[in-house]
Amino acid sequence: MNIFVSNLSFDIIDADLKDFFAEHGEVTSAKVIIDKFTNKSKGFGFVEMPSDDAGKKAIAALDGATVDNRELRVSVARPKEERSSKPAYGNSRGGGNNRW
Repeated sequence: MNIFVSNLSFDIIDADLKDFFAEHGEVTSAKVIIDKFTNKSKGFGFVEMPSDDAGKKAIAALDGATVDNRELRVSVARPKEERSSKPAYGNSRGGGNNRW
């Protein structure tokens, strides 16, 4: 089960996140998402647990729990959406408003 965790303290690291969930079952992986420009936590992460039952118990136990004076939000992660390779606006050269 893939679990989404938000409202994390910016001081939380992967090992901390794994420890929170390990109390509720085996943790396959735990990853705090880091901003690639600032190299600081974005305040959310993902935890993988091999057992759905353990994952559901962890979600029930940790959703709303207070860690470092922040109330965690924990839920089943949604599947990652595919991004289009086309630019959202205008053409691939940028500008968007030029006629030529």
